[in-house]
Amino acid sequence: MTGSKPQPPWRVGVLFSSTGVTAAVERTQQAATLLAIEEVNASGGVLGRPIAPVVLDPASRPPRYRELAKQLCDQAGVAVIFGCYMSSTRKAVLPVVEAHRALLFYPTLYEGFEYSPNCVYTGAAPNQNSVQLVRYLTSHFGKRLFLIGSDYVYPYESNRIIADLFRQAGGEVLDEMYVPLRVADIDMPKVIRRIEAAQPDVVYSTVVGDGIARFYEAYGDAGFDQQTHPIASQSTQEAEIAQMSARAAAGSITAAPYFSTLQTPANLRFVAAWRKRFGTGLPITACAESAYFQVMLYAQTLERAGSDRLEAMLPHLHEHEFDAPQGRVRIDQENHHTYLWPRVARVDAQGTFQVVDDPGLRVKPDPYMYENRFDPLAGRPA
Repeated sequence: MTGSKPQPPWRVGVLFSSTGVTAAVERTQQAATLLAIEEVNASGGVLGRPIAPVVLDPASRPPRYRELAKQLCDQAGVAVIFGCYMSSTRKAVLPVVEAHRALLFYPTLYEGFEYSPNCVYTGAAPNQNSVQLVRYLTSHFGKRLFLIGSDYVYPYESNRIIADLFRQAGGEVLDEMYVPLRVADIDMPKVIRRIEAAQPDVVYSTVVGDGIARFYEAYGDAGFDQQTHPIASQSTQEAEIAQMSARAAAGSITAAPYFSTLQTPANLRFVAAWRKRFGTGLPITACAESAYFQVMLYAQTLERAGSDRLEAMLPHLHEHEFDAPQGRVRIDQENHHTYLWPRVARVDAQGTFQVVDDPGLRVKPDPYMYENRFDPLAGRPA
């Protein structure tokens, strides 16, 4: 007697960098993606078929992301890609997935002001982190701001939004500067001199990758005290904190929907599964959490659609929720961004983010900032 022919797996692309300037955080995103795929497969896969990841390393270089995205679509035959950290890499991949009628799941906070029917944005939009962060900073530290960022699209746009929000709160931007992505090219003494001359209440940093730790160390070495004059940064997560001394990190502030110290039942399960799979050496980041839950949202969508083709998937993306470690999440039908749970946290003396502001509210994504920009609850669902 012959059995029925086994169904092929659902092949997906996994496009995160394990080498290069942003490898520290992207390794956590790749790990979370694979953990979620393993969990889905252990529960029987989707419609009886396992998910098969095709993992490639674009080495933190936007042109390489584009090349590998084409390889995934043309040669590996994938219709869905999980990947990208920097906005420059997302923008490199989007034309490829659009041309191939594929779908990109993008699990990183970003500058907003974008929509593509071929992209699902599961990281925070500016109304889900920047608004809450500015509200906290201006309430607790003052309204004199210094802006610094890496020299590419996300820092310029994010700094513009933060500057607008500070001014709406009655604050002022004292100075703004940008540094190269390559750590070796950063003139850190010049950065410190500019900050010393400005004497801000708060420094907002959109430096990314390996330059983050170097900047924080230099800031502390120059005598700045983060307890009174903190660095606030949404691009600094647990992976980057692990690259610097506890002294340099203590007191710094970020806003994100997720921190590994959350005590939700879903997060306790997630952290336990992470530690069992990867040990204690790999940090858990907000970008990793969104990389994890977006696989689950994909699996739920695929279950309903019965096909991973774009035309089949799109009508079902918004029909369901998932109990993510941060709280229940779902994709917005209008803009393909995700309902998230904004929080503000500060690094303690042990180098751990401790939540200092948690309204306990899920906020509707508003990537174009149509609502009142300085209302942290604007756009939240009823």
